[in-house]
Amino acid sequence: MAAFSCSKSLTNFMILPLSIMIACFITPSAANFYSDVELNWGNGRGKIVEGGRGLTLSLDQYSGSGFQSKNEYLYGRFDIQLKLIPGNSAGTVTTFFFASQGSAHDEIDFEFFGNSSGDPYTVHTNVYAQGKGNREQQFRLWFDPTVAFHTYSIVWNPQRIIFLVDNLPIRVFNNQQAFGVPFPTSQPMRVYCSLWNADDWATQGGRVKTDWTKAPFVAYYRNFKINVCVSGSSGGSCGPKSGDTFSNQAWQTQGLDASGRNRLRWVQQRHMIYNYCTDKPRFPQGIPSECKRSRF
Repeated sequence: MAAFSCSKSLTNFMILPLSIMIACFITPSAANFYSDVELNWGNGRGKIVEGGRGLTLSLDQYSGSGFQSKNEYLYGRFDIQLKLIPGNSAGTVTTFFFASQGSAHDEIDFEFFGNSSGDPYTVHTNVYAQGKGNREQQFRLWFDPTVAFHTYSIVWNPQRIIFLVDNLPIRVFNNQQAFGVPFPTSQPMRVYCSLWNADDWATQGGRVKTDWTKAPFVAYYRNFKINVCVSGSSGGSCGPKSGDTFSNQAWQTQGLDASGRNRLRWVQQRHMIYNYCTDKPRFPQGIPSECKRSRF
């Protein structure tokens, strides 16, 4: 069985209420790209900048680029700031997601589909559990994501997954394993971010192609912060220790209060453009069972 370490991007120690026994060791994990990630493809098109605080990914007609976290994580809160490609970014996809390995993998996705100049980006979200996905929801942002950095966050705990934009919830996927719905609970995942060409499907179903005269396309990442349980190799226990002054971390049981539910409704009523739960032609045998229960 793999061991895990409990760590926070700054200083706090977290207590993880898991139903399985996990061995842990305590290590600090600073919000620094040098210490937390590795550029895993792109042949130099990805660059760590600002002393480790920032990172750029670029795409040209020959290749895109990407990076992955050095560690694997089981539950946590993950925040990253992102400034997307300005102007005509049609055909490009910029990502921030988690994934485990294997055919029965788990995955939690934030993907940003490029656009023709003047058109809004599409924010695509999805959740895979035990190799099963097909849980897409898509949104239009209420701001221009290319002129400034905005924070995109995923909270993943044993009860639910929450997608947030500037701390505003846009989607909640609850753990409904008790009703036979798979949920990511046991497979550690790495964080992956990438910029790549998908003009065969990404923009208006592939009707708008990438304009390579605008290349290279560049996306900017900044302030990667994690408060997580991390895959590691040392022993210990994941919980309170004698003399510890660190408090329990809110993400472990984070849900939505009344204000959060109202904000989620606002986003989904005004800015959601696709919801698999309402796509009845796609599911002729009936919508997925999780759609019939409360989304909060």
